[in-house]
Amino acid sequence: MCQAEGKPSRVELIRTAALSGVAEYAYAATAPKEARLIFLAGSCPLELDGSTAAIGDYAGQAAKCVENLRIALGAAGATMADVISTRVLVASSRQADLVTAWEVVRAAFGEHDAPSALFGVTVLGYDDQLVEIESVAAVVD
Repeated sequence: MCQAEGKPSRVELIRTAALSGVAEYAYAATAPKEARLIFLAGSCPLELDGSTAAIGDYAGQAAKCVENLRIALGAAGATMADVISTRVLVASSRQADLVTAWEVVRAAFGEHDAPSALFGVTVLGYDDQLVEIESVAAVVD
């Protein structure tokens, strides 16, 4: 956890040896008590004109979701390092498609492996949409 003027300035990721080390994310996270929580709408693979990006491409849509997530976080005064949790939704019943999307999202977070959940869903809200990322962030102003 980073310190700024004696105050915690970012989320703390929590791991434990009592749970499997196979998961590519922390099992829990805390926010500083002074933190402002940011609840982000689901990040969708939409272009500025409202069209769906990377039709039929799970990795491409995940990358566009991450790009849009970064923009939304920036508008709220946050970065990817401020994300306290994510839920990645993938419109597929195939585990391989979920993994394809997850690998893009996971790589985008780098060492900040916030707690996350990965779901296969039947359908998402926009035409041709395959991936969506829900997230919560915490910042100390």
